Amino acid sequence: MGRSAPQGKASPERKLVCVAAVAAAHGVRGALKLKCFTEDPADVGSYGPLLDEMGRELFTLRVVAPAKGGVIVEAEGITDRDAAEALRGVSLWIPRERLPEPEDDTFYYEDLVGLVVQDTAGRPLGRVIAVHDYGAGEVIEYQAAEGKAAMVPFTMALVPEVDLAHGRLVVAPEALEVPEAAEERAS
Repeated sequence: MGRSAPQGKASPERKLVCVAAVAAAHGVRGALKLKCFTEDPADVGSYGPLLDEMGRELFTLRVVAPAKGGVIVEAEGITDRDAAEALRGVSLWIPRERLPEPEDDTFYYEDLVGLVVQDTAGRPLGRVIAVHDYGAGEVIEYQAAEGKAAMVPFTMALVPEVDLAHGRLVVAPEALEVPEAAEERAS
């Protein structure tokens, strides 16, 4: 398992975590194909009623089959293809407290957003604004003090300490080097 558990975007008003999004209608009886953001896509059916991003209850799900990148589900109250098509692109959320506590050295993306980013000397560098996974590994994006966004690969070597209790994470000096500057020094 990597350094993070299920991703999902956080809702700042309530502690909501996005666990899936409706990718498409599936069949003529209202089934949905979901793109899941959980470690095991089938878990999306076990969190209870799903909410919209405003925290309003949408429906409960029953997982019926695996699908590439997600699952096929039946949603309570969705009984035809037109109703299923109308949900395309809708994000599905749950309250953070419904998620199990992550194992050691794993984190929910939502729990990292807002942490203070510090260097190894304790100097603040900014605040985490997002965690991304573009396929080559997770990346922490933070808003630097001067207003620029910066990114750091979320590895043990480059982010050696995550301290949720104190609201901070520590970035190693080599993560702060600008690639162009490093190349100039090498020549």
